[in-house]
Amino acid sequence: MEVINFAEQPSLVSQYMSELRDVNVQSDMLRFRRNLERIGEIMAYEMSKRMKFKTVDVTTPLAVSKCQKLDEEVVLATIFRAGIPFHKGFLDYFDHAQNAFVSAYRKYREKENFDVFIEYIASPKIDGKTLVIADPMLATGASMELSYRALLTKGEPAHVHVASIIASSKAIDYIKATFPEDKTTIWVGAIDDVINEHSYIVPGLGDAGDLAYGIKE
Repeated sequence: MEVINFAEQPSLVSQYMSELRDVNVQSDMLRFRRNLERIGEIMAYEMSKRMKFKTVDVTTPLAVSKCQKLDEEVVLATIFRAGIPFHKGFLDYFDHAQNAFVSAYRKYREKENFDVFIEYIASPKIDGKTLVIADPMLATGASMELSYRALLTKGEPAHVHVASIIASSKAIDYIKATFPEDKTTIWVGAIDDVINEHSYIVPGLGDAGDLAYGIKE
């Protein structure tokens, strides 16, 4: 299973990541959401290089041109609510893609112990299609796995791209252990080694949903 970590080679993603992490910039919710979108756009572009294209004839005002068009059906999936702006970045580039949405939440049994529940799913059929699951924070990997299992009720995808802004090392190992090794690719802006007792990534960036949309009660 291949892991593409954008932090390994400095780029504009590095600039956007620094702003997402910076407490002095995070108070600007609009900029926070836009940076999530930007990284989604860049990942979508890089992801497209791994996909199949076909040659087609396109008629211009003067002649016929041989052009390349995407030859894969893409389904973009995201996990509410933090995933929405990140998802939009992918949709801005894969603008013909179908879309799927999953609601996953943590239900705490004790202060530091919780279970993840899937509450809602809306998805097209995904049989034989390319599935992209975008969620900004991959802390334990449990929400991502349960969302993937829920999406499998809609069919078996040809390939799965797991996309996150920041993942923990533990979550990367968890995805490697629970997703199909031969048809999964992991895309991440950075990998942090630590998750704390509340299962938050450290240094991470905090609660992406709260920073994008306001503190929930």
